[in-house]
Amino acid sequence: MEDEVCPKREDGIHCNCWYDGEPCCSCGDNTGEIDLDTQLTFSTALALVKDGKRLQRAGWNGKGMFIFLVPGSTFKVNRPPLLGIYPEGTEINYHGHVDMRTADGQIVPWLCSQTDLLAEDWQTVE
Repeated sequence: MEDEVCPKREDGIHCNCWYDGEPCCSCGDNTGEIDLDTQLTFSTALALVKDGKRLQRAGWNGKGMFIFLVPGSTFKVNRPPLLGIYPEGTEINYHGHVDMRTADGQIVPWLCSQTDLLAEDWQTVE
């Protein structure tokens, strides 16, 4: 069944809380708050990442892995590798993106897999 927008949410998050007019409990008993202790769909997880939360999948093998938003920014080129591409002082608009903390503590750019996209085991990280 398609997700329906909770009528109590003003942010338009599809949170699986209303089916055929019957409430469920995945968004905090329809109070407008997402129950962060439940497992979430990617749609809800993405909205939370955009809101500054860190998220992980229960199905990921590595300990301490999570994704997070790196907000966009503007900076001036002052070192390689961009210094080899642009003149020093060139203003760069760095687009926001999602990074991942790996199991060994490194930070890498993250790209969603088909499995991650369709998973319903997303969780917030405290």
